[in-house]
Amino acid sequence: MRHILVLQWQGSSETDFEALIAMEDALERSLSESAIVDGHDFGSGQMNIFIETDEPARTFAEVRAVLSQEPRWFDVRAAHREATGEMYTVLWPVGQTEFRVK
Repeated sequence: MRHILVLQWQGSSETDFEALIAMEDALERSLSESAIVDGHDFGSGQMNIFIETDEPARTFAEVRAVLSQEPRWFDVRAAHREATGEMYTVLWPVGQTEFRVK
């Protein structure tokens, strides 16, 4: 897979962590074979789900279909980078240019 898609939310509580795990599980069950959920991290007031993919925009559309009914969907930030790179391209929200994984 050539890209890492990162889904990001603010979060620091046990409830936030439980929501992260539930969303990660839903994605693992639902995404097509062109994407691999590669884990998560949680800390520094931030929570992230990492997805390996060759088609980040297409995979983000799949993610949106799976998670759009989740209450936390509206707070998501999403960006991707080449697997060997460091520079992120923001997919969501539209117009956002800065993205950082702490």
